[in-house]
Amino acid sequence: MKLSTFASVTILGSTMAGSLMLSPVRPQPIARSAVAQTLPFTGTQVAISRIKHAIEIEAPATPTEIYEQYVPPPDPTPAPVVVAAAAPRAWAPTPGYVTIPVPIYRQTRNLNCETAAMQMGLAYYGHYYSQDSLFAYENADLRRAQWINGTLHWGDPYTNFVGDVNGSESALTGYGVYYPVILAIARSHGVPNAYGGEGFSPATVYAELAAGHPVQIWIEARWSRPAVRTWTAWDGRSIRYSLAEHSVILTGVSGTSVRVNDDQFGSQYWVSKWTFETSWRDFNNMAVIYR
Repeated sequence: MKLSTFASVTILGSTMAGSLMLSPVRPQPIARSAVAQTLPFTGTQVAISRIKHAIEIEAPATPTEIYEQYVPPPDPTPAPVVVAAAAPRAWAPTPGYVTIPVPIYRQTRNLNCETAAMQMGLAYYGHYYSQDSLFAYENADLRRAQWINGTLHWGDPYTNFVGDVNGSESALTGYGVYYPVILAIARSHGVPNAYGGEGFSPATVYAELAAGHPVQIWIEARWSRPAVRTWTAWDGRSIRYSLAEHSVILTGVSGTSVRVNDDQFGSQYWVSKWTFETSWRDFNNMAVIYR
């Protein structure tokens, strides 16, 4: 290298150096480390971006107006309603419902149910007699039943009480009496307008009860249905009978039932019309109407 060349380079370098020294130099800011100074140095420090959660990325907008839900005021308490008490009303029976205030008597002998029923019918009209005094008019036929050539022969209940009033039907030592004898005694003891017979229709009985007239009927005891047979009376009459023969007096009627004064127990109860009509039919619809 030539000396002139070296000198030129030296001068040029000096000139540039002088320019650099005279020009203002701005210091570069040193980035603060996001890493704590207490951590050990592991390499070049770089800025770390913190993970942002969704709530920070899109914060809910602040409402500009606030509304309150409308709550209606409670309804005013209603004033108490005063209900006037209903005026008491007398009980009124349904159409077709009639009861007759016939006293209830119980039979005093084993087999004098017919007499006890008559006693109740007479008492309804104000005529009071004991059962024994009434029974005396029935002129009991005390002859015992007999089987002759396979046929039963006994007394005639259409004319007299048959057998012993304290006897037994099943043992054929006592039986009872039918409507003609009871009707005759009733007429002579205060109820002359009474009438009776066989073959009455149920409608006739219901009409008489509705009119306030007690009706004595012949049925089977406890509304049972044993066999109905016949015997031959000493006078030759054929007698239709049941060994559960019984007589009561009806004292009321409704659309479906009849009321019974039952002298066997001294009780009063209702039975259906069907029950009454079925048992009553076994004695050919026999009855005495007290009027």
